[in-house]
Amino acid sequence: MIKIFFMGGKRMNFQQLAVFREIMNTGSMSAAARNLHRTQPAVSAALKALEESLGMELFHREGRRLIPVPEARYLLSEATDILNKLSATRANLEGMRDRVRGTLRIVAMPGPSAYLLPAFVSKFSGSAPDIRVTLATRSSPQILNLIAAQSFDIGFCDLGARETMSKSLSDELFQSVTTTCKCLCAVPEAHPLAENDVITASDLDGHPMGALQPGHATVADTQAAFDAVGAAFNLCVDAQYFLPLLHFVEAGQICAIIDPLSAETYRRQNGNEGTIKFVRFEPEVPFGYALITPHQRPPSRLAQEFACRWQAYLDNIVTPCSGQASV
Repeated sequence: MIKIFFMGGKRMNFQQLAVFREIMNTGSMSAAARNLHRTQPAVSAALKALEESLGMELFHREGRRLIPVPEARYLLSEATDILNKLSATRANLEGMRDRVRGTLRIVAMPGPSAYLLPAFVSKFSGSAPDIRVTLATRSSPQILNLIAAQSFDIGFCDLGARETMSKSLSDELFQSVTTTCKCLCAVPEAHPLAENDVITASDLDGHPMGALQPGHATVADTQAAFDAVGAAFNLCVDAQYFLPLLHFVEAGQICAIIDPLSAETYRRQNGNEGTIKFVRFEPEVPFGYALITPHQRPPSRLAQEFACRWQAYLDNIVTPCSGQASV
């Protein structure tokens, strides 16, 4: 039981305030006892203890009648505010416990932020209207800084950005779950290679290609895949993230080696009207995602639940996309 210290160390508690409020509202001990499902002697004892803690009588007794003194009316106002606040606090904490109330601040890299993540968050929070959601889009290096500063509950970024940081510093700032996968080759559906089960770097020797901006690990890995078979990697279009490259693929201007989430985003946005095929690529070009939370601040139950569900959702997309011939 929570107790409030008052008047020379004597204690007043919430239970006493609840009894007092019920007596004021009903006008009698017996009615208050009945409404509170307590015995009348217990109610009488709680009122007596409250008066002793305050050092004053709150009622004049005239037979069985209780007549509130002026100070009692002031206390009623304060007690009502306190008890209502306690009730709201209890309800909020129960909502947080049950993951139907709270705030969720998420920052993610541009690709997933365009479609997959908002769609998932909408479904996650749809049955719990008291969840307040903030979604932000930043580059992967910016996400690392924001999570390190504890500005967001959850970050979702390119694994390559996290791996550029020293392991000791990374472990000190973040807790993370990583997912690795294999990139796919995006080709126009009318392209001669679109029906292949596998597209190789040799098949794309000298072909106009799209990739992320120079300096990203995926570009170096793609270049290495071409070099391994003696093929020319003809980079014609580069972008900050994969999705813009798909406009050039649709136009038949380039092919591109892209991550599975970008392929899934295109498929879900375009459905049967899509004009791009996503085909397994060899030699393999690895890609990875990192789901990160601040190391110095434990995540809320709501954030933990979201992270767990998003990771399962991610695994369901990445595993088949990396293993099948085309999607």
